[in-house]
Amino acid sequence: MDEYGFEITHIAGTSAGAIIGALYAGGVDWKQILEFIKKIDIFSFNNYAVGKPGFVDTEKLHTFFLQYVCREQQAIEDMKSKFASVATDLETGREIWFTRGPLIDAVWASISLPGLFPPFQDQGRWLVDGGLVNQVPVSVCRALGADMVISANLNGDIVGKHFVRKHDEQGPETKTILDRVSKAVIKDPAAPGLFDAIAGSINIAQDRITRSRLAGDPPDIMLTPKLSDIGLLEFYRAREAIQEGRECVMRLLPEIQYVLGK
Repeated sequence: MDEYGFEITHIAGTSAGAIIGALYAGGVDWKQILEFIKKIDIFSFNNYAVGKPGFVDTEKLHTFFLQYVCREQQAIEDMKSKFASVATDLETGREIWFTRGPLIDAVWASISLPGLFPPFQDQGRWLVDGGLVNQVPVSVCRALGADMVISANLNGDIVGKHFVRKHDEQGPETKTILDRVSKAVIKDPAAPGLFDAIAGSINIAQDRITRSRLAGDPPDIMLTPKLSDIGLLEFYRAREAIQEGRECVMRLLPEIQYVLGK
């Protein structure tokens, strides 16, 4: 957006959007963000120890975040742009906004996808992924003080996507221990793997929640890139996703310019 003369002053992100939003709000440009995403290999953080609350080794991922996302004591108040992330209170189901305090806490809480990441503890609350309550946080941007809101809805065509891609077109995410166990239990070769079943279920929930929230609080501009062929954890395809994002902006550029008075 910067190259077309639009200044982004407020950023709100949920889940993966909290990571990318934090990077951008901290002054990282999109080329550097692309390089960061390409470094993510979620399976290198696997933790299969019995009794652990998630499949991700939080110590490894914490070190990764400190190396590439933010400093240990970096505060949200010191960001280049106003920033907020969204998490969910696991006990009450309430939506929790991080608008102040340590940036790394704001990111951790927002990305804690149940089953993959352990819940994040903050002020006596156990928090999980913000996508459970507000996947496209238009309301948060408005509360931060934004006059015009451009949203990026990544859920526009995600329902059922894990069942339309051919197996041999899928990437490393399908070769997880979860899928191998699932295939061993369910003998039908056409049956979805355990990861596909989990990801497909998450996609359905996110789609329904997003539709409901946006109906009540629509943005001024809605960007809906077509990403149905890119899997939940296929970070190695970041360049494709970013290119589709750019093309999505180009498709709506006249409307964006009109709405923003450019």
